[in-house]
Amino acid sequence: MTAPALHLAGVVLPEGEHRDLWVRDGRFTTEPVAGAETVSRGGFLLPGLVDAHCHVGIARGGGHVETLDGLREQAVAERDAGVLALRDCGSPVDTRALDDEPDLPRIIRAGRHLARTRRYLPGLGIELEPEDLVAEVRVQARRGDGWMKLVGDWIDRSVGDLAPEWPADVVAAAIAAAHEEGAKVTAHTFGTDALPDLIRAGIDCVEHGTGLTEELIGEMAARGTAVVPTLVNVENFPGFAEAGEKRFPQYASTMRRLYANSGAVVRAAHEAGVPVFAGTDAGGGIDHGRVADEIRALAAAGLPNEAALAAGSWAARTWLGLPTIADGAPADLTVYDADPRADLDVLARPSLTLLRGRVYR
Repeated sequence: MTAPALHLAGVVLPEGEHRDLWVRDGRFTTEPVAGAETVSRGGFLLPGLVDAHCHVGIARGGGHVETLDGLREQAVAERDAGVLALRDCGSPVDTRALDDEPDLPRIIRAGRHLARTRRYLPGLGIELEPEDLVAEVRVQARRGDGWMKLVGDWIDRSVGDLAPEWPADVVAAAIAAAHEEGAKVTAHTFGTDALPDLIRAGIDCVEHGTGLTEELIGEMAARGTAVVPTLVNVENFPGFAEAGEKRFPQYASTMRRLYANSGAVVRAAHEAGVPVFAGTDAGGGIDHGRVADEIRALAAAGLPNEAALAAGSWAARTWLGLPTIADGAPADLTVYDADPRADLDVLARPSLTLLRGRVYR
């Protein structure tokens, strides 16, 4: 069914100019369309929000989402929050059936997590030894949508603390293999020790990144390596520490230190010129639809409001190769009654969402 012709008028972000927009055949046009229905007038028109780190397919509390309806429920929760594009940083299930449903956000997938044997959450990733990593990287790079995901560090029970999962030479070979396959690479890291090898091997993005140091931030800025801090998940670090304290007191201490420094790390990364993007780590322990909370957390860490907003909207879309609001682009936007640059709280109250040229309220 063809989407109806629509008309919107308001302040278009990020330019901040009042404009009229029309939608024809699900795409934006600046040429007036006769008979178009006016669906919004006088609001602030924001390119659809992006959750740059989520997991459609991981159930609340862990495990797999077993049904298509369950997957759809997670995606709808994102859409209802104004999130119209997701970078799915690893899922244990195949979610491509959702691509056939025009009322759901676009999903950019990174295949499955690749983790060291018995060094990650059971059942979520593919567990393997270093000698098998490069071959599986090529497989996941072909299965993803231009991304693949490594688990860079996790608790090592033999040392009682976070530790790297892969030797430096294996990391370098794995990242090179992914790039040969045309995929970018990101990695889960909480601590510091895994980061130097990943960054120097040319990784494209770091997830969480709570262990970043001033030196590593400088190297990331020089290379253009991005970070997705997932601050709403970092809020769980004290709980992780408490749960592990009896058996692994050193790990507990590390997690508390990383939590205490997390805001300063994000602020330093932004000030150094590292690209920072908003992601929630939704799935498992984080509910879907919380990217507005993440954007506010970035601002609380020290990013200017507009930079925090860009990290979850137009800048994130550009980073992921998605268009913003432009002639011929898919008609994806969210409308707010007040200016979200001035008050990020309005992100929790979208007045209208337009996805592929269809209106959702």
